[in-house]
Amino acid sequence: MNELHVVIGAGPVGWTVAEQLAALGHSVRVLTRSGSGPEGPMVERRSVDIESDDLGPHLDGATAVYHCAHVAYENTVWREKLEAMEKRVLDAAAGTVVVFPESLYAYGRVDGPISEDSPREATFRKLGVRTQLLAARDRHSTPTVSIAASDFYGPRVTISHMGERVITPLLAGKTIRVIAAADLPHSFTYVPDFAAAMITAAASPSMWNTVLHAPTAPAVSQRAMIEMYSAAAHLPTPKVGVVPAWVMQALSVVPGPMKELGDTLYQFRYPFVLDSSRSEAILGRGPTSLADGTADTIAWWKSSQPAVPIGN
Repeated sequence: MNELHVVIGAGPVGWTVAEQLAALGHSVRVLTRSGSGPEGPMVERRSVDIESDDLGPHLDGATAVYHCAHVAYENTVWREKLEAMEKRVLDAAAGTVVVFPESLYAYGRVDGPISEDSPREATFRKLGVRTQLLAARDRHSTPTVSIAASDFYGPRVTISHMGERVITPLLAGKTIRVIAAADLPHSFTYVPDFAAAMITAAASPSMWNTVLHAPTAPAVSQRAMIEMYSAAAHLPTPKVGVVPAWVMQALSVVPGPMKELGDTLYQFRYPFVLDSSRSEAILGRGPTSLADGTADTIAWWKSSQPAVPIGN
């Protein structure tokens, strides 16, 4: 049955959600400030500023809303803007379920695998912002679903730890430098799996008002991901260097990108493992294998190589 679904934002997650919905035969309305987004007969793109425009007419008639827009990766910007942005969307949705892509920040550092039952009580800087956002969603009368994922990889994902900072030097045969440790287990979530989980949850009222984990393959090291990318590209694995944690900590003293990365340095200094097994059973879907996901990513990268920003 053809339904109208509204996707806010056309970064890697929003774009993929919109493409998957259209492939399922649904009408998709994509809202971005620039009017960007995927093209196709099932997709309508509208230029909308979600911070100031009246959202009601743009969400009217929607079966579900997917709030995938974001702002600059800065603590002060997050605190100033994110909760207000989400409230405007939830108010305008007026009872229509809103699905949020979520990070693992609210869990903070967890010793052992991160499960859906792990406490989400982090308070430090950007981690605390995510905790506050989850609490605000719980308080609102509009139903929500938050799908939490680990670091992204996949087609259209350029700005990530397994995006251009790894793939560009790999394809050029240059040394790759990873953060803190090359050989600790770390979970990576394939964006098409993330998008599919969001769509499945939106269609299932029994999953509303919960936090679920995106289906995510077993954790591997950063080095292992680079080796899989290399195999997919039919290239020898390049030399892998490490930017030591102490260097990152020293740089994080100065305001700027390094300070923002410093908030989550623990994710690379220690094992960082997402357990999605319970959510996979609830969603009825498992993760794409890392071998298949990295192959699809390299194929997309070689065929396109556009710079696709995260956010709206």
